[in-house]
Amino acid sequence: QVQLVESGGGLVQAGGSLRLSCVASGRAFTSYSMGWFRQAPGTEREFVAGISWSGSSAYYLDSVKGRFTISRDNAKKTVYLQMNILNPEDTAVYYCAARPGTFVKRIINEYPFWGQGTQVTVSS
Repeated sequence: QVQLVESGGGLVQAGGSLRLSCVASGRAFTSYSMGWFRQAPGTEREFVAGISWSGSSAYYLDSVKGRFTISRDNAKKTVYLQMNILNPEDTAVYYCAARPGTFVKRIINEYPFWGQGTQVTVSS
């Protein structure tokens, strides 16, 4: 079991930056690959970025490539999402998720553990 708590969301102007953090509690954080997902009102939750247990592999939604960076610090049991050049289309609730295993998956149902979400609002 792992518990996840996100932080770092807020209101930012278009072109600005935010860094989201997700702190895990529980055992064996390095046994989990981690993902960030987001859900805007009236839309389905979508994969944004994922990182393997070692941090050696990362994957991104096409629309955030070059703007967002996922990273993890296993000693701190924390995964980050650095978001730059934000635009209003990035407005959503952002969720951290964990799945046992080495490989990153883009499918929601592959992740059994979820945080409560943090709101990101980008104004134009």
